[in-house]
Amino acid sequence: MSEIKTDKTPVEDVDVDALYAKLLEKIKKVHQSENEINIINKAFEVAKKQHGGQLRRSGEPYIIHPIAVADILVDFGMDYQSIVAALLHDVVEDTDYTLDELKSEFGGEIAVLVDGVTKLGHLQYSERDSREEMQAENISKMLLAMSKDIRVIVIKLADRLHNMRTLEYVAPQKQRDKALETLEIFAPISHRLGIRSFKEELEDRAIRFLDPVAYAGIEEQLHKFNASGNEFLNSIKKRILERVRETVPNAAISGRIKSVHGIYRKMYMQNKQFSEIYDIYAVRIIVDTIGDCYNCLGIIHDMFSPLPGRFKDYISTPKPNRYQSLHTTVVGKDAIPFEVQIRTWDMHRTAEFGIAAHWKYKIGMTNGKGQSFNDGLNWIKEMLEVQEESGDAREIVSSIKTDLVPEEVLVFTPKGDVINVPQGSTIIDFAYAIHTAVGHKMMGAKVDGRIVPLDYVVKTGEIVEILTSSQPGKGPSRDWLNIAKSSKAKSRIRSWFKNEKRDENIAEGKAEIEREFRRNYIRLTEEEYETFVKKLAARQHMDSVEDFYAAIGYGGLSVSKQMPYIKDEYHKNYDKSHIEEISAKQPVKRKSKDGIIVDGIDNCLIKFSRCCNPLPGDKVIGFITRGHGVSVHKADCVNVPADIAHCAEPERWVKVHWDTATTDKYSATITVTCLKRIGLIADVSQQISNMKVNIAGLATHDTKDGRCIIEVTVQVEGIEHLKSIVAKIEKVQGVINVER
Repeated sequence: MSEIKTDKTPVEDVDVDALYAKLLEKIKKVHQSENEINIINKAFEVAKKQHGGQLRRSGEPYIIHPIAVADILVDFGMDYQSIVAALLHDVVEDTDYTLDELKSEFGGEIAVLVDGVTKLGHLQYSERDSREEMQAENISKMLLAMSKDIRVIVIKLADRLHNMRTLEYVAPQKQRDKALETLEIFAPISHRLGIRSFKEELEDRAIRFLDPVAYAGIEEQLHKFNASGNEFLNSIKKRILERVRETVPNAAISGRIKSVHGIYRKMYMQNKQFSEIYDIYAVRIIVDTIGDCYNCLGIIHDMFSPLPGRFKDYISTPKPNRYQSLHTTVVGKDAIPFEVQIRTWDMHRTAEFGIAAHWKYKIGMTNGKGQSFNDGLNWIKEMLEVQEESGDAREIVSSIKTDLVPEEVLVFTPKGDVINVPQGSTIIDFAYAIHTAVGHKMMGAKVDGRIVPLDYVVKTGEIVEILTSSQPGKGPSRDWLNIAKSSKAKSRIRSWFKNEKRDENIAEGKAEIEREFRRNYIRLTEEEYETFVKKLAARQHMDSVEDFYAAIGYGGLSVSKQMPYIKDEYHKNYDKSHIEEISAKQPVKRKSKDGIIVDGIDNCLIKFSRCCNPLPGDKVIGFITRGHGVSVHKADCVNVPADIAHCAEPERWVKVHWDTATTDKYSATITVTCLKRIGLIADVSQQISNMKVNIAGLATHDTKDGRCIIEVTVQVEGIEHLKSIVAKIEKVQGVINVER
């Protein structure tokens, strides 16, 4: 929902009634029922009254937002209940109007829709509860409502889309937070529901705020290509249409240029140049039958040269979101690659509107392969099961980020069945995607006939055979939790240990708690320990300490995620002298520790922060951590507040200095970008060796553009010493760039 700001100067000449009249005119083209129109009008009047006097950050009347959300839903052909819910979707959250009042006036069905998109604003969170926890609780509530009525998420997506269209009016940090949540949560949900237009616009608008420099660069590139690109597409469309209509008279054709986010992913995440992206241009052919699709494919491959490995048949193997189409990338005489998508009209409607096509076109909800509408929503049930088993709402967020990513891998069983798994999935994920019992009994796997380890990452087109054990009681290993990538696989493994190995889980959980306590310098007497752990168990709504240990043992609870709270409680109740002792400042020079002098503190634990890796010669500052002593940062580190006097807990930031008398060595990692050639790594190592510098670590990897990246960790005396090493390495033949 959009934030309300009532102290903003109202925008002049905003005619709300005229805006609604325009919306109503559009609604009447879809909904002719007089009763439905009356209910929609009543909803508008209630929303207008309840939001009266409220303004958006832009200064516009707040009612403009519900009208805009309703307008988006009308374009998607949603039913009148969805439109009514859109007009009322913020009244319960942002006004005194209650859900009971709404239910009384508009009925239970609309009340369920509104409640589903309403945040859990009534929940009381402590100061220690993170933004992630609150986000997770709200998303969990939304998914639960989705499982009962899928229209909830369509309304929520329309709400988020309009908020993203007006995001420039909110504070910069809020822009980034909303954009990141949109990219990680709502765009993947749009993708899984098959609503392409929502997905692409949400992604593009998110990238605009998350990486404005890259966004502007891609826009500039597209602008340069726009005129010539449109001319190229028009020429290609004309040639294809003339040829295709000889065989398929009713074929329709259109063209498009790839979205900004689609280009961004390939340029910045796959390290490709703009010129290496082969599907910037795409032509879409829409026909009447599946047979026509394959006929058109033959014609396209006869007209142009297909690029090897770029053909995908999503008609015979639909995506999990029910998307079907033929994709092929070809090259014409002008040497410009472009993608061709071929589908039927029914497939096109599903591709464009996804789940919303059910209402817009009243089409049968099967994909032609026997998969029903409800089958396509099983992922919602699976995510809710993951959360229920783990007891942690944050598992929902993790599931969406890992399991709903756009990139999917299509893997075959020996019988020819196609299993969809997220990109990066291992053999373990594949086994549990087939069936929980298969995963539990797995003892190995073959890929294309050869034995592979369980951490093997499966690829599209591979035939994977899971080898199972007939031994009774065979179950997964705890190590599998570190190998599996999908939330479903991890959830099933945890569930097995939860049900089968309680005594073992209790022992493992207690040992893990004690290890984490020692690692974080939490020291308690036996009596204090028992009281403290009971309090931690109660916070997790556990009936006993044994249940708490068991949950940790089988992986249902993560101790590391609980540590910020645990350390806070420890220092507050059992170690009050810790911060007071460290914070007591004395105006005398202290003895150095690890080459660092901390003003007012002697003999404290020093830790150099990994976010900036300070070296002697860098300006530095210290931060008093809880349980880890003083963390030293570079003064210009991104994690150091610009204005310490007005940041949270300014008393924990302390002055620190380098001890000029120290002879300590420090680790520094430098990245060397170079052209690939024989002997290059040896030459770089020799230059460093000639300077009598110790190499603590060295790793290399190749990039797709033919270059080589060398990451080398060296022991240096300070920043000036490092600069001299960098200067020597830059002289090596083939080295392009050296960065700290």
